Amino acid sequence: MPAASLVCFHSLISGAVEHRLMSRVKHWNRNCSLKISASLSDQSFQPAAKSLPITSKVETLLDSVKWDSKGLAVAIAQNVDTGAILMQGFANKEALAVTIASRKATFYSRSRSTLWTKGETSMNFINVHDIFLDCDHDSIIYLGKPVGPTCHTGAETCYYSSVYDLLGDQESIQDHLASTTLYSLEATISQRKDEIDSLKNGKSSWTKKLLLDNELLCSKVREEASELVETLLQNEDKTRTASEMADLIYHAMVLLKLKDVKMEEVLEVLRKRFSQSGIEEKSSRKRSSNQS
Repeated sequence: MPAASLVCFHSLISGAVEHRLMSRVKHWNRNCSLKISASLSDQSFQPAAKSLPITSKVETLLDSVKWDSKGLAVAIAQNVDTGAILMQGFANKEALAVTIASRKATFYSRSRSTLWTKGETSMNFINVHDIFLDCDHDSIIYLGKPVGPTCHTGAETCYYSSVYDLLGDQESIQDHLASTTLYSLEATISQRKDEIDSLKNGKSSWTKKLLLDNELLCSKVREEASELVETLLQNEDKTRTASEMADLIYHAMVLLKLKDVKMEEVLEVLRKRFSQSGIEEKSSRKRSSNQS
């Protein structure tokens, strides 16, 4: 054991409290080292394999953050695949250092005056893939993949209270999340499917017609893919290409709904291919097909 102070996670224990972090930050000083020790059944937990010294680079980075008068900075967790803002908390130097080393989103609780790792009681961890500082170095983004819902209410994210809904006297509902265009479309398609499944007629729609007719849906996916290709072959303008791509994405997403596949799953597959050559990836698919 080195004389320098250590930031430690003790081994996770089995049984009812398996995966629970059993210790907190023991000490912190400018010459400390980080040591992460864990036994895992969650393969997505990516701790440091051995003692990780706080290098001068890490020290410089931690010192570069513009911590407020209480030594804190806003820390936002964002889904690496969907872009959804999951939650917002606060971090201090220790919390950021632990997150860097453990790749688990870790914050500082102002009410309890202690560090806490998201998921340490619920098991709904946020596995961090990257960390960003803003241009002024006074706020932090943990870009990561959530394991289960992030909000304590059970919602996917903590952001489901639309100001315009509240101003319009509508209640906040957990399935009305702050979503980008792509995920708003996915939510609408899901709603149409739910209306069919629950025998609620609702209003008639093209989406419902597609959901009820596989042959029609498949023919539209083929048609829109062909029209997209033609914009290249016929050298059509880019607005036409964008329009045809929008049509293809929409019809493909209806197909995904019927197959119970989320866009997040598709984007995760793409992300995992970033570090692999397209040629290598296709070859591996051929090998896998031949073996089966």
